[in-house]
Amino acid sequence: MPPSERARPPRRHPSAGRDTQAGFVTAEAAVVMPVLVVVAAMLLWALMTACAQIRCVDAARIGARAAARSEPRSAVLAAAAAAAPSGASVELRQDGDLVRVHVTARSLGPGRMARLLSATVGADAAALAEDTVR
Repeated sequence: MPPSERARPPRRHPSAGRDTQAGFVTAEAAVVMPVLVVVAAMLLWALMTACAQIRCVDAARIGARAAARSEPRSAVLAAAAAAAPSGASVELRQDGDLVRVHVTARSLGPGRMARLLSATVGADAAALAEDTVR
């Protein structure tokens, strides 16, 4: 069939086949992306805070075990501080035969909101001195 005899499709209006809501998807994505970034940052902060809490628990237990073995006070504090998060404070008390170690640390929030969203985590551990246990 010659090209002049072929049936041509009917002409449509230029905007008839276009999706009129195509721009809304872009606008919605532009609004949702910052929200997703904030949610991801908050989840990471929560994970970091949980890790700091776990490290405080471990540090308090390590310090209590060292104190129960009658190690010197400086060695107990050094062992607990080495396992604790950076900037943590370690306290050692002895109540008779019971030694107690308290570890406290601060977990800062993400980015510019570090001070506003900071959290204090801590842990206590106690152990009987080994020379008193029979």
